[in-house]
Amino acid sequence: MLNINTKKVMKNGWRIAKGRNLTCLRVRVPGGSFPVELLPLIQEIAERFGNGTVHLTTRQGFEIPEISFEHMEEINTMLAPLIEKLEVKIGVTIDDPSQGYPAAGTRNVIACIGNKVCTNAVFDTTSLAKEIEAIIYPNNPHVKIAVTGCPNDCIKAHMQDIGIIGQVEPIYDAGRCIGCQACVKNCHKVSTGALSFVNNKVKRDATRCIGCGECVLKCPTAAWTRGGQYFRVVVMGRTGKKNPRLAAGFLEWAEREVVLKLCANLYNYIDQHIDRSLPKEHVGYIVDRTGYKVFKEEVLIGIDLGPKTKVANFLDFAGYTYDKNVIFN
Repeated sequence: MLNINTKKVMKNGWRIAKGRNLTCLRVRVPGGSFPVELLPLIQEIAERFGNGTVHLTTRQGFEIPEISFEHMEEINTMLAPLIEKLEVKIGVTIDDPSQGYPAAGTRNVIACIGNKVCTNAVFDTTSLAKEIEAIIYPNNPHVKIAVTGCPNDCIKAHMQDIGIIGQVEPIYDAGRCIGCQACVKNCHKVSTGALSFVNNKVKRDATRCIGCGECVLKCPTAAWTRGGQYFRVVVMGRTGKKNPRLAAGFLEWAEREVVLKLCANLYNYIDQHIDRSLPKEHVGYIVDRTGYKVFKEEVLIGIDLGPKTKVANFLDFAGYTYDKNVIFN
């Protein structure tokens, strides 16, 4: 291998690959929305410097493999218009885009396609993802954030450090209701069974409602309409060798500003408690070490939660460990 500083290379958005003297370029795509005008640039880099292929990552980015380390500086310069379009234009502060990416630990915020296309989605996911990207990047701590338009969670927000799930407050107009119970039946079939039919009116159990909007979609008379826009936040989901698990519910019925400030506060919490003796430490393990109370207090500091937001009393994780004496015979 050439004489290179591997830490610097990785921070610059390049992989340390298996091939001798070869690397792999990682291209961030905040919110999963990539302008086609930039596709020729990706093609050019792959054909001129790589092996002519591009890997589409689970984080909605591109990886261009089999690039020689000696071409990194030239390719970083080529990336400048892409970085300006995808990062600087949305508010990310990057002093010199011609030097490539200034950090890689915090991954690009990913998002499902949202309500621009999907009838189930209750908001513009790409817009929120880009707002969050502008707040959290560039940063070195290993953090993954995902935004999904409804509780179907197509983006797999439950596998992220911070998962943001769209919620809509359903508004019921009894005067328009004809008692067909289409909303009640649908809620029981595909959602949480939060609706019931009592005294010729639909009753919503707010403790069970997750704001999916299925009642609105099924009502033939518009007795249900979409009210305020809110978010459910789940935290500390992860894969990995040590202790894979689904994210646990943290906030419900949170407003947009709460979500944005929470993401910013997360980095203050990490800076206070990260184990600096390790090459990197995923934030979920920091939470495991400090405890939920410390995490909750520090990420919510200075945030006005508003009248509707609910905060979890504890984190109810669903995961597993590798104690094979327990799992296997």
